[in-house]
Amino acid sequence: MKVLISCGEPSGDLYAGALTRELRALSSSARVFGLGGDGLRAAGGDVVEDYHGLTVTGLSEALAVLPRSYSIYRRLVALARRERPDVFVPVDFPDFNFRLAASIRRMGIPVVYYICPQLWAWRRGRLKTIKRFATRALVIFPFEAAIYREAGIPVEFVGHPLLDLATPTCSSTDFEREYGLDPRAPTVAVLPGSRPNEVRAILPVLVEAMRRISYRVPTTQFVVARAPRLDDALFAPLCTLAAGATARPPIVVVSRTDDVLEAADVVVTASGTATVQAALHKRPMVIVYRLSPLTFRIVKAFAHVDSVGMVNLIAGKTVAPELIQDDFTPQAVADAIVTLLLDPELRQRTRGELEEVCRKLGGGGASRRAAEAVVAVAESGRGR
Repeated sequence: MKVLISCGEPSGDLYAGALTRELRALSSSARVFGLGGDGLRAAGGDVVEDYHGLTVTGLSEALAVLPRSYSIYRRLVALARRERPDVFVPVDFPDFNFRLAASIRRMGIPVVYYICPQLWAWRRGRLKTIKRFATRALVIFPFEAAIYREAGIPVEFVGHPLLDLATPTCSSTDFEREYGLDPRAPTVAVLPGSRPNEVRAILPVLVEAMRRISYRVPTTQFVVARAPRLDDALFAPLCTLAAGATARPPIVVVSRTDDVLEAADVVVTASGTATVQAALHKRPMVIVYRLSPLTFRIVKAFAHVDSVGMVNLIAGKTVAPELIQDDFTPQAVADAIVTLLLDPELRQRTRGELEEVCRKLGGGGASRRAAEAVVAVAESGRGR
């Protein structure tokens, strides 16, 4: 069985890797290949094209990567025409994958869209586009299935893969010992995003917020979860804290977000997959984000929801404060984090609400269910 896959960002690469492991467990001869990164490669997939450098937010940033994006698109179309995979699996990354999926579907190759884009949140009209090329849609949030079904798209709710993947590599005690953290002092996890332009826009504001938090709660320890393959220069603002008001410089930990979250009391995180990850660890959080003014106006014009934080959307109410765009200031972040640090009853109540969010995500085994759906479509295509 040959499976062509396409993922263009860190979270998609994580899910693609988990899916690949399950596909290979179901069929030892399965060959999974395409656009991906370290996660896909580690799972035994063949990374024909590497996604690093493609992942951006914002219009100007997207224009900058357009030539490389188009070049990779053309090579993947040629690859599909040459290899004739049994099924194509695009993983999220809609601006790239929609066009690629349409081209591959025209070759008669079935398309199973995994981690479907959040069309219910904005640009809902694109449901008509996905209907034209999707043989089946695999969604990870329970409320999505009805939306796709009503649009006439064959759909299956498989659950969220992070339920199986969001596991620490060690105990919080061992992590604290490894990095010299004081278990008696409050610890704040700082998750500034996984894309370079996210970190560039978000981290400097968080650094100033960390300075203000330290003035008000001097014993606070900060642990920054750094995504892999990001340039050191993006984290240069952290150096200004070393000689500042903080009792100790922040600790930066690479590629161990679950360990960082498990050791934290509260979290400040960029909006995105990390909010679900923090919820799975039952960690009270503050959600932040900032886009360019033009991109924000466009996104807001097409939005169908008031919240941006996934945990709030799943809960149907505000479980985590959201500081977006102009509301995202050092003082606002500091106020929200200090409130959580100084109010144990609020933290406990929030953990209970996050427990309910996790319950709504369904049980484990999402990657296995997704793999079974992919195999079923591939095998039915072979029988035609």
